[in-house]
Amino acid sequence: MASGNISWYDPVMDNQFSSKQVSEETGLSVHTLRYYEQEGLIDGIQRDENGYRVYSASDVVWFHVIKYFRRIGLPVREIKQFNIPKDGKGSSAAARREFMENYREKVLEQMKELQESLNKIDDKIAFFRKMEQSEIQVTEADRLQFASKLYNAESNR
Repeated sequence: MASGNISWYDPVMDNQFSSKQVSEETGLSVHTLRYYEQEGLIDGIQRDENGYRVYSASDVVWFHVIKYFRRIGLPVREIKQFNIPKDGKGSSAAARREFMENYREKVLEQMKELQESLNKIDDKIAFFRKMEQSEIQVTEADRLQFASKLYNAESNR
């Protein structure tokens, strides 16, 4: 997980990292780190004597988790359901599992819709290849057959 920029987590040491170090480690901009904090995705960020944010190793790990969730398409408002505040009062593992199961169903539905779209595109490609090969205009029967396929595909949704 670590890219080598941070002297990685040592449970005996109290590792603290600057915004720049965390940004380099996670690939998230400093602005994004602050945004996630403002949105409540991460809490309890400490400040040093100059008022600069100081992150713990567990904060860095959580930023990696947030980045993963964003990459798989979870919106910020939904990621909040996974946040476990440092006071220990967060959503339960069962609630988070249930949420992921529901999200999985959404993704499967999206995959099905994408497959249907891909099938329609493939039909159009085949249709135009047929036009190219014959180098004649499409007959009315071909247009009707193609429109019928599209209609049937839409009706089955």
